[in-house]
Amino acid sequence: MADANSSSHVVVVSSPGVGHITPFVELTKLLVFHHNFTATLITFLDLPCPLPSSISVVQLPLQELPTDTDISVRVALNMANSVSPLRQILISLQRTTRIAAVILDIFGIEFYSMVKELHIRRYLFLTTNLFFLSFLHHLPTLDETTTGEFRDMPEPLKLPGCVPLKGVDFLATLQERKSVAGVMAVHGARKYDNVEGILVNSFEALEAGAAKFLKQTSGGKPPVWPIGPLTASDSDMWSEDQSHDCIEWLNQQPSGSVIFICFGSAGTLSWEQARELALGLEMSGQRFLWVVRLASETGLSGSFFNRSQIRGDPLEFLPGGFVENTKERGMVMSWAPQRQVLGHNATGGFVSHCGWNSVLESLVNGVPMVAWPLFAEQKMNAVFLEEGAKVALRVNVGENGVVRREEVAKVLKELMEGEEGKQVRRGMQEMKKEAVRALGKEGSSYKTLEEVVSIFKDIAAI
Repeated sequence: MADANSSSHVVVVSSPGVGHITPFVELTKLLVFHHNFTATLITFLDLPCPLPSSISVVQLPLQELPTDTDISVRVALNMANSVSPLRQILISLQRTTRIAAVILDIFGIEFYSMVKELHIRRYLFLTTNLFFLSFLHHLPTLDETTTGEFRDMPEPLKLPGCVPLKGVDFLATLQERKSVAGVMAVHGARKYDNVEGILVNSFEALEAGAAKFLKQTSGGKPPVWPIGPLTASDSDMWSEDQSHDCIEWLNQQPSGSVIFICFGSAGTLSWEQARELALGLEMSGQRFLWVVRLASETGLSGSFFNRSQIRGDPLEFLPGGFVENTKERGMVMSWAPQRQVLGHNATGGFVSHCGWNSVLESLVNGVPMVAWPLFAEQKMNAVFLEEGAKVALRVNVGENGVVRREEVAKVLKELMEGEEGKQVRRGMQEMKKEAVRALGKEGSSYKTLEEVVSIFKDIAAI
């Protein structure tokens, strides 16, 4: 039995992938540093930077799977194969701590029954947004009532409080419904909400319509708590041992003049797309800082689990003369400290894959975006950012799925010089203010997390 005087303890379980572990680390630190919990963080990644002693880190092994296995399938299988070791961890912790809650990743549905058997409360932390949560709510019904592929749906999906969503912009794994990934996605949607509550890394002002609807949702659905934006804090644990020459370069550029181009920890471009982007940058005449990932024939990245898997010289795929022709107004790197770049006074735009962590970092820094989604739920995010929040312009994809150089030049000029760009910039500045308000002591996210903390502590006191 746990010591009656022991502190309330939370167990936080993240799936593999930098995009998931980062917000899980931030949530864990928030509970420990600001709300006096102790915590055990369970991950599949070897964190490069140690966490404080009040946070114990347990690393589960990654299963070796064929490299061509769909990313979401790889993640789900690794989670499913970890039920037994997680059970032993929880049993051991129960002997010495008061476990107030286990906070699980969306890929952790196979843990639900086991955690319940141990009489521990289960909570979900959704590292994306309320729009995606609304979609998950509706997906089982949609699956039962739709024939053929979702991408062929004649009308957009209209979810309460959300922007219309075309089938071609659904979650990437659902574009082939009968694929293993597609079947697993629907299976997960039928089970994900079998928890006591859902924390979401978003905030009410950003998604007012969806927040209002989800708060009113009943029918056995768990309560929804928007607690974001949670973004990487002062120490970026994913920083690599590389010089920050780009910050020195940014210091020399005019305020708001530079476009930052980065497709996230797992995002790479095809050889053809990398060349088209380079030529479009040259045509645009804009200042830029471009983080170039090693391109491949397809653009598929194997770096979802570990950024160190990216190898080779990405510059070899760029057009001859590009670096020389743009050296007076551009910089190309294989890595850059994204948080610092987005917070820099010279950064005036962000070309992003629309991973939710990157979106939130852009929001808290007030940097308008060009939405260039690649995989996962990123197309959904792009639709929301352009049509809902109105803080981004979206690239038009041409034949064979390639964004051509003319489109690149056009959208970059519009963002930095055009009327639409000015509107997006104003919208982003307003949303930056709302993000600050949400996290302040009178803000919606601050109060919501206090409500969650109160529930956790009441559970631990029983």
